[in-house]
Amino acid sequence: MSVWQRGRWTLLLLVSVGVSGVWWSPWPFLPLAAASTLLLLINSVQTLRLRDWLTHYEHTHYEPKDAPPLYGVWQDIANLVQRPLRRGQRYKRRYQAITDRIQDSTSALQEAVIMVDRHGNLEWWNHSAERFLGLRAPADTNQPITNLIRAPEFSEYFNADDFSAPLTLLSPVRSKMYLEFNVTPFGRNDRLIIVHDVTRLRQLEQMRKDFVANVSHELRTPLTVIRGYLETFEDLCADLPERQLRILTQMQEQAGRMDSLVRDLLVLSRLETQHQEPPNPIDVISLLEQITEEAIAMSAGRHCIRLSIESDDDILGYAQELRSAFTNLIINAVKYTPEQGHINIRWFRDKQNLCMSVTDDGVGIDAHHLPRLTERFYRADASRSKATGGTGLGLAIVKHVLLHHQGELIITSELGQGSCFTACFNSSANFGNKAG
Repeated sequence: MSVWQRGRWTLLLLVSVGVSGVWWSPWPFLPLAAASTLLLLINSVQTLRLRDWLTHYEHTHYEPKDAPPLYGVWQDIANLVQRPLRRGQRYKRRYQAITDRIQDSTSALQEAVIMVDRHGNLEWWNHSAERFLGLRAPADTNQPITNLIRAPEFSEYFNADDFSAPLTLLSPVRSKMYLEFNVTPFGRNDRLIIVHDVTRLRQLEQMRKDFVANVSHELRTPLTVIRGYLETFEDLCADLPERQLRILTQMQEQAGRMDSLVRDLLVLSRLETQHQEPPNPIDVISLLEQITEEAIAMSAGRHCIRLSIESDDDILGYAQELRSAFTNLIINAVKYTPEQGHINIRWFRDKQNLCMSVTDDGVGIDAHHLPRLTERFYRADASRSKATGGTGLGLAIVKHVLLHHQGELIITSELGQGSCFTACFNSSANFGNKAG
């Protein structure tokens, strides 16, 4: 029976009792008034019960089985209300189970996971975050993360909103633990922070640096002795047969190549150590003029080398490092550009950057080699590098020098059309104008 049918029969029964009083009651309208009052009272009681149940259900999340005893149309109304409430309870339990499972699995991670709201306040973190950073629950909830991780580098990194590169810092609670912070924005400027323990990687990197530096220093002395004896043999063996002279010449060439390799490794070792002294103003124009003269002497008329000065700005930096970087770029152009080729050297300002570019019209470099050119010992063409005596460390040195000067190396090249190497010093570096 439908809701309307049940309500209709109840109403007809009460009306029939009231109307029948016309024949059997001395007061004809009294039964009808009593029946109407009774109907109004029943409906009022049912309405109040339904209202109280809905109010309690909203505030205490009662289960649907806790509904009060209702009858007729009110029971049907309660059932209609309970249907979406039951569905909502099922969805809530399901989502809560998923949330609990995600939090349990995240808490088991070795990496620290931290959720920060759009105001920079802590919302949630796992156990590793407590171990790495000393966070305490629930005392640190809703606290600004920059108040708990007080390193100035972290505050600058977190507020800069540039998370393209990770940040590495010492742990605030463990003096020998290095942590790498990776920040990912999500939602309405909320942020997810993943923190890795990179102590072992830093130790391995330091071991590598120490090994390279120590081996380079140890090789330098025996190489100096070998080269000295080879030069002595060359002076004393003028009457040796041609075949033996050729062997002696090859030994000298290889000893010289080894000496160049050791020197470049020592330069890289020095670049990988932190600078203690402050940077100084560098007269870039004079520096480029000197290197250009050396390149012209090395070319011996085989190339057309031009220097173009389009800015009179100096930069703050380290003269020996900049000389090494600029020399590598310019001498490389001389080595790898065929005879009668053109080499253009420019010092200019590009928007907020100061740049030194070396452009040649040589054989060029295939595009798939470009991302790896600054790797140590990487050669785009091993045969050409061996012919020119390259060590494979020149561009790695350039990259490290530019990193120390807050710059970057931009390489553009097309096979058969030449190459352009541009050292750009970005706007965060301190520039000075001679006229100023």
